Amino acid sequence: MIEIIQVNISGEDKPGLTTALTSILAQYDATILDIGQENIHKSLTLGILFLTTPEKSGFIMKDLLFKASELGVQIRFTPIEREAYDAWVARQGKNRYIVTLLGRTVTARQIADVTAVIFRFGLNIDAIRRLTGRPPIEGVDERAAKACIEISVRGMLGDEERAAMQNALLGLPKSGLDISFQKDDIYRRSRRLICFDMDSTLVHTECIDELAARAGVGDQVKAITARAMRGEIDFTESFTQRVALLKGLDVNVMEEIAHNLPFNEGLERMMKILKMVGYKTAILSGGFTFFGKYLQQKFGFDYVYANELEIVDGKLTGRYVGDVVDGRRKAELLRLLCQVENINLAQSVAVGDGANDLPMLSLAGLGIAYHAKPKVQANAQQNITSIGLDGILYFLGLKDSQIDP
Repeated sequence: MIEIIQVNISGEDKPGLTTALTSILAQYDATILDIGQENIHKSLTLGILFLTTPEKSGFIMKDLLFKASELGVQIRFTPIEREAYDAWVARQGKNRYIVTLLGRTVTARQIADVTAVIFRFGLNIDAIRRLTGRPPIEGVDERAAKACIEISVRGMLGDEERAAMQNALLGLPKSGLDISFQKDDIYRRSRRLICFDMDSTLVHTECIDELAARAGVGDQVKAITARAMRGEIDFTESFTQRVALLKGLDVNVMEEIAHNLPFNEGLERMMKILKMVGYKTAILSGGFTFFGKYLQQKFGFDYVYANELEIVDGKLTGRYVGDVVDGRRKAELLRLLCQVENINLAQSVAVGDGANDLPMLSLAGLGIAYHAKPKVQANAQQNITSIGLDGILYFLGLKDSQIDP
């Protein structure tokens, strides 16, 4: 005969509490089937599921009760039927998913709305954890604030159900909240390569627009750029038209623009942490190599692929050298870099904002539209619209307390 007993302990967290309780189980040779502990502020919640014999169970519960009283915590015992335990074990084979809530703040209403969707699709919540640091009550800079809650769920979803759930989550009122829904498989935990678009993704401008403004053709080029990013005209055609308008511009202007590029929020922190944890990073840009190389030197990107402007006698000719890095080429380069790094495509991440980024966003294991155009947001796997580039770190499952000194 065996007995399965669940113990739930709650109260003020104290050093040595877990050791004291598990030592009693060890004394009676009980088998721990599952254990979990969470701390919120100074309060502890500890759950232990253990296996023992009827001859020992009474002594174990008596000693645990006395020890809990001595430590000043509450303890509760629940017997578990063998059939219920076996059914619970069988459910462990179900798929796991991660739902990430990201914004400047995350409210109770937003958590309630998201968990209601999870419940509606028949998934069970295994764990909830905060990835960002705990916020102070006062003195918060709302422009720099970040809040991220990660919910681990389990259940069986077919392809249609999974798509329906993602649509349901994305259909919730935005109110400054981004919601990511990912399958929690081996690839999510082993991402190795992140490829970024450059203009309007890493930097808060389109470099070609900056060049055009210096050349006195800013309005013409901006109009063509906007149409291309919305997917209204072919990227290569638009690129050729825009570059032609730059003819005669002095190359020194590029140096001045590079040193004054407006970096998007979170770029420096994101790159520091990605390098710290071993990610390879690449710029795959429909912009220009000159600016990509500048970012590479400043932030340490491993690869840069962009377009090369033709220069003669220190001036732009209005032509470019080599093939255009368009949407198709970005996807090809992503695939090539995965081969070079000897990783599966599912281990790659792509980040971009324009229509020419969609091919690589759909090819990568995780495609993230960053403050993107409406067409891109509608077709991307994941979206970040609420905070800066370092929000990507939370979609990767990284936690502030683990990555910040």
